[in-house]
Amino acid sequence: MKKIFYLDEKKLGYLMVAPAILLISIVVIWPILRSFYNSMFDYRLNDPNRSQLMMESTVDLERYVDNIFYLENEFEKMSEIEENSSKVNNHIENIRMYHEKFVNSGNTNEKVKQVQEKIDSFTPVRDNNLKYIKIEDDLAREYQKELDELSTYVESLIEKESIEADKFGNSIGIIDAQSETILESNFIGFKNYSRYLRDSRMWAALSNTAFFTIISVSLELIFGLIIALLVNRSFKGRGIVRASVLIPWAIPTAVSAMMWKFLLDGQNGIISYIFSSLNFIPNMSWALSTSSGGMFSVILADVWKTTPYMALLILAGLQTIDKSLYEASSVDGASSWQQFWSITLPMLKGPILVALLFRTLDAFRVFDLIYVLTGGGPSNATESISVYAYKTLFAQQNFGAGSVLSIFVFIFVAIISIVYIKFIGSELFKDKT
Repeated sequence: MKKIFYLDEKKLGYLMVAPAILLISIVVIWPILRSFYNSMFDYRLNDPNRSQLMMESTVDLERYVDNIFYLENEFEKMSEIEENSSKVNNHIENIRMYHEKFVNSGNTNEKVKQVQEKIDSFTPVRDNNLKYIKIEDDLAREYQKELDELSTYVESLIEKESIEADKFGNSIGIIDAQSETILESNFIGFKNYSRYLRDSRMWAALSNTAFFTIISVSLELIFGLIIALLVNRSFKGRGIVRASVLIPWAIPTAVSAMMWKFLLDGQNGIISYIFSSLNFIPNMSWALSTSSGGMFSVILADVWKTTPYMALLILAGLQTIDKSLYEASSVDGASSWQQFWSITLPMLKGPILVALLFRTLDAFRVFDLIYVLTGGGPSNATESISVYAYKTLFAQQNFGAGSVLSIFVFIFVAIISIVYIKFIGSELFKDKT
């Protein structure tokens, strides 16, 4: 007799969500792990000495080989220096010794020849395994120290006018260029984290983000609830009103921010003019030129745009409430206010939690609205943690430090999610069976 195996609902559920978990791991967890790895390095794309992730000391062989020819020419000229020539020659001999020691280590000599052939044929070295080659840390440190000392010494001779600046001025640049081809390890561990935990700008950006999130989400919840209650009633033209309410949410955030930037302009902004005329604000230029005005502006723009989203989620919850509950409470003599507190709000707890969770996470990660509307100004008064991370990552091209800020954003978002799910709405995720 054949045996028939059945999967219970719980195991079947796990089996069904397995592809989703795999996708989340690839799309979400892998970038986070990669950002964490980058944050352990002093990784800067605008600095040739830190443009690679290096656990050990490395030599940029393409630049090194290209520069060594010019360095030897400078050595020949420096050998002609009469005053203190012995000191100069000692530095030169030590540099040549370190060069020979480096070139003759492992298979470096063979790679030097390959790179030289590419340079002679004006072909760039695109293979990183050929372009970058490891060097012993002690050798790299001593080699670089000798080059730096020679550069400093030649510079001092030029300042004393002991040698001609016109003749030996280029020597300093060539020696420094050779020193820069020796790349020390840029692995710094948790130093970036330690630095940003003491960074006042990071804490100011985090404070701005928290203030923006709390105020904007609170106002959106209040206005969204009011709008949802109004459009949930039956009246003529309700469909048109519902569609009209969603228009702000349909407008792309960048377009919305640009629109509000014109409306709040200090000279021609119609909203600034109206608010100033009604004495809501001190003057027309207050909205975008002061710290408090800038925060007021981004909150106003965000509330205008995302309140319809909150209203839509709450309206969906209102549609699920059984009308018989209101009819029974009316028979018992309950007023509209009592029905709201005893029926509507308790029944809306789930939809409100979902709306708050989505909006809080979205508000905490706010970037495009602030970047377009105020750019984080004035004086970083509206700079959010995401805007700060963007400026560090892309404007300064400091990928190591920027990755730290990205990890901070991820940690705070995770904490917010846990707080909402575990401490506020845990009953929504309990097994109802």
